[in-house]
Amino acid sequence: MKKLLTVWLAAAALSFSVASPGVFAQETPAAPATEATETMAAPMDLAPAAALAAEVAPAEEAAPVVEQTVDKGDITWMMIATILVIFMTIPGLALFYGGLVRAKNMLSVLMQVMSVFCLIVVLWAIYGYSLTFGGGDNPFVGNFSKLFLSGVTPDSLSATFTEGVMIPEFIFIAFQSTFAAITCALIVGAFAERIKFSAVLLFCAIWFTFSYIPIAHMVWDAAGFIFADGAIDFAGGTVVHINAAVAGLVGAYMIGKRVGYGKEAMTPHSLTLTMVGASMLWVGWFGFNAGSNLEANGGTTLAFINTLLATAAATLSWAGAEALLKGKASMLGAASGAVGGLVAITPACGTIGPMGALILGLMAGPICLWGVTGLKKMMGADDALDVFGVHGVGGILGALMVGVLSAPSLGGTMGDDFVIASQLAVQAKGVIITIVWSGIVAAVTFKLVDLIVGLRVTEDAEREGLDITSHGETAYSK
Repeated sequence: MKKLLTVWLAAAALSFSVASPGVFAQETPAAPATEATETMAAPMDLAPAAALAAEVAPAEEAAPVVEQTVDKGDITWMMIATILVIFMTIPGLALFYGGLVRAKNMLSVLMQVMSVFCLIVVLWAIYGYSLTFGGGDNPFVGNFSKLFLSGVTPDSLSATFTEGVMIPEFIFIAFQSTFAAITCALIVGAFAERIKFSAVLLFCAIWFTFSYIPIAHMVWDAAGFIFADGAIDFAGGTVVHINAAVAGLVGAYMIGKRVGYGKEAMTPHSLTLTMVGASMLWVGWFGFNAGSNLEANGGTTLAFINTLLATAAATLSWAGAEALLKGKASMLGAASGAVGGLVAITPACGTIGPMGALILGLMAGPICLWGVTGLKKMMGADDALDVFGVHGVGGILGALMVGVLSAPSLGGTMGDDFVIASQLAVQAKGVIITIVWSGIVAAVTFKLVDLIVGLRVTEDAEREGLDITSHGETAYSK
């Protein structure tokens, strides 16, 4: 536990390396999704101030009711964005992770990613959506009003960030389900090659309930604790990447190192598959980031080009830093740099300018390279696929730099009242809350899972490989 405490403190310190003390949320939508579930025929509720004015003013001076509109282009875009996020998980993330493990564990990683994705999508529909976006005033969690998607029909609507522009609630539910699912799937890379399949599923179900749901509610729901502070997290730097990375790191500590770690070669068995997976992640990430705008307009195109530029810049800067340090730029480094850039731009893609995205990407490459080398060595954990080094470090970097690069003077889209110092403090607070919350929930959950089903396979099973011992098949015929 001393090591875990040290890691949490180190991560918190990293969050303050760019900021000082005063949390994360998407730009406030015209109406919260939790409150905009009327049918297409129902008028949008007046804001409280407008409603009060309507009571005291003559009828002819009543505030006009904003007409709700639903655009087929927005619906089509959100369906495509949802498909893209599925694509970035299965097969994208699965192949990226699969290529990084040894051949004897290839199928186990594919199975874990796919099964976790499916499990969380189901749990999201049963209770996850309701507890995250179900409404109410609780700053930490929603309610059970939409349990089993109760009351949601094809005519139910959710708000976007443009007043009066709505999308069907079903597509908002589907889109958000993919975010929850990929977050849990990201975690498995930290303890690949030695965990029981049953332990993966049980851990993800519990952690999703007590960490992902509260963090997502706090950051993205209008009543959320972090949202209320005015933090910026456009597409999930805290909710997805830091949240998952901390849980993965805790798991790497609590499950322990792989047999032979540090003594035997554990080189990736197929960098070709890893490169293919990274490319699929990049393609799918356009749906992840640009889709978070919830409609097809100029804001969507800003998130789109920022995702493109930051990723390209991070790929080059990682490869360049690697060449300077090691004398050669590697394919694994280029693929990892691309993912690091994607992670860093995630919280910032909707509020910084294109040149800000280039700057952030150039920073992300070498900083994430340090995360998987120097920082990893300092922490001493067997984070098998560098989940914390890429997603944790990249997520923290992006979450903090959005507080700088969103300034109008630096090409950002925020208002003239934007103050870098105060926003940095807000961003740092959100990062710390996420690190502490996820870390505590993960530690308790891993301990509970260990008591129920056990966390780790036997040493003999680990040496033979999880493909055969856990699933009875192999990825490659001999």
